[in-house]
Amino acid sequence: MADEISLSKKLEERVKELSCLYDVSTAIRKHDHSISKTFKEICQITKKAWLYPKHAVVELSITDFSYSTSPIPENKILQQSPIRVFEEHRGNITIHYDLEKIGTAHFLEEEQKLLDKIAIEISELIERREIAKKEELLKRSAERSDRLSILGEITAGIAHELNTPLGNILGFAELIETSTKEDQTHSDAQKIIKAAIYSREIVKKLMFFACEMPQQKEFAEVKPIIDQALALLSQNFQKAGVSCDFQIDDPQLKAQVDVIQFTQVLFNLLINAIHVSPENSIISIEVSSTSTYFTLKVKDQGPGIPEDIKPKIFEPFFTTKPIGEGSGLGLSVVHGIIKSHRGEIINFDNDPQGTVFQIQLPLKL
Repeated sequence: MADEISLSKKLEERVKELSCLYDVSTAIRKHDHSISKTFKEICQITKKAWLYPKHAVVELSITDFSYSTSPIPENKILQQSPIRVFEEHRGNITIHYDLEKIGTAHFLEEEQKLLDKIAIEISELIERREIAKKEELLKRSAERSDRLSILGEITAGIAHELNTPLGNILGFAELIETSTKEDQTHSDAQKIIKAAIYSREIVKKLMFFACEMPQQKEFAEVKPIIDQALALLSQNFQKAGVSCDFQIDDPQLKAQVDVIQFTQVLFNLLINAIHVSPENSIISIEVSSTSTYFTLKVKDQGPGIPEDIKPKIFEPFFTTKPIGEGSGLGLSVVHGIIKSHRGEIINFDNDPQGTVFQIQLPLKL
């Protein structure tokens, strides 16, 4: 049937193909944030360029997106081009004809070339969007790192300035407590001591965040540290009605860590996870490793972290808990300890709900 097409018909088809490419390029250039809308528009444009546009069914199937201009016929012939993004196959764009309506019609050779070009246009659109998305994530990450670095410097200065007067307050209060015989003075001195000790603990946490605390790093087995943390928190799990699932790919895994500080990281992450977990849910701990580093994930099934506060969660004194229930320093301490171990910590959404905190630490410093 294709051989019987007249010269004028062939010219008409070439004009349709050129118009199609132009319209596809225009749709891509003007597309907004809704890429699915652009994909659908491309499919409708493509349909018009084929020899039998009334019978052509254009199907675009890519990762997380599938669309066809009309129902796909069961008894069909098809023409197809792959969608490749960064050399990886992501899907196809396909033209279908219903054999019952078209008979033994054949696709034109020029149509295959056109379909290949459209597939390339779609591939390049996806690549540009993914590059832009990665650049935006890197920019946000850099801004967050700069902000935390500045906060760390400020925090270190404040902590050092507070340490000396707090030590003096504590020392003189203890002296008053031991030397006075008046009940009221003795009671007041105890209140001062209690407040000074609490303030000193806050300063210590600030110094953790600023990576100013001394460390004793040694090669230690990771599993026993986690087992001990879980044992110490068993009452917390039981009281909240939450269970824990711990998986480690290498039970003999060793890493160079400050055991006390690493335990503190586990405590903070697990206590936070318990706090947000609904009753009868599961908190998962997963540890995997390579030859150079290990990864620890703490997953909960809570409500998750809203997007607008994710950039702030590692900042000192930031908390979503009611007043009196948290100092807002837990995750700041975690961030400081992980940074001092030359590692990194990130968080992302759990599937289907909840939050995952992921830590990567080198096995050897």
